[in-house]
Amino acid sequence: MHREHLVTAAPGVTLWAEERGAADAPPLLLIMGAQASGIAWPDALVDALAAHHRVIRYDHRDTGRSTWSYDTEPYAVTDLARDAVAVLDALGVDRAHVVGMSLGGMLAQLLIADRPERLHSATLIGTSALSTTPYTAPDGTVTPVEELPSIDPRILEMWAGRPEDLDTEAELDWRVEHWRLLNGDGVPFDAAEARALERRVLDHTGHARVSTAHARAEHSGMLRTEELAATEVPTLVVSATAEPVFPPPHPQHLAQVIRGARLAEIPGMGHALPASVLEPLAKAILSHTAA
Repeated sequence: MHREHLVTAAPGVTLWAEERGAADAPPLLLIMGAQASGIAWPDALVDALAAHHRVIRYDHRDTGRSTWSYDTEPYAVTDLARDAVAVLDALGVDRAHVVGMSLGGMLAQLLIADRPERLHSATLIGTSALSTTPYTAPDGTVTPVEELPSIDPRILEMWAGRPEDLDTEAELDWRVEHWRLLNGDGVPFDAAEARALERRVLDHTGHARVSTAHARAEHSGMLRTEELAATEVPTLVVSATAEPVFPPPHPQHLAQVIRGARLAEIPGMGHALPASVLEPLAKAILSHTAA
């Protein structure tokens, strides 16, 4: 079953959402990263999860078919976490398994900390910890959070030099090259696959405009050190070995600062969801939600 909805998340803010899977299956909410539409979750992954779950994905504000409002009504990143709860509320979901990628993984941590009663479990992919607790390596070396490895400089350079007012094909070209870097060097990059995904995103959105809202949104007030250290929400941290945005040991750090969290390594995975990683990723998520 495939069902679409428009959800009122706040005054003047409407979010597009979609459900797949049996309506009476355990709910699973997918939360995408910054500036990413829910359509960026590959259909093959959504369908694999929907064989066991009522899978819900949605467009953040300023993405896809949701309200693009930041320039007239600025909001904070923490408001995006409240949007996730609004989607659950609108679809009558009391508790859900939550899977968050990148910024979505940070929003999932906010839910772990602030709304644990709404979660059955959480899975975090390609993200960093909302914690000030340092990382302790297996050899005992302690690394402060601010000294953990940063984003691949090639990606930072690409972000800083992003052209404006590209036509549709040039915009697709840029996005494909962006995915090439995000893919990392662990698995082969399929440019045609990335282009097809982004063309679906553009078709879904209805235009090729790009918003920088999530980068400009207020990021303060997001640390949850004590709450994450005390949580009872079962949490899985996906360790992508070729991750270029939050490279190892970010996943290992996450697993340390979230009480009871466990790691699942996906060899070769970067900060992307190419077809080659979807089967092991779906298997890891489903093993976690089943437990």
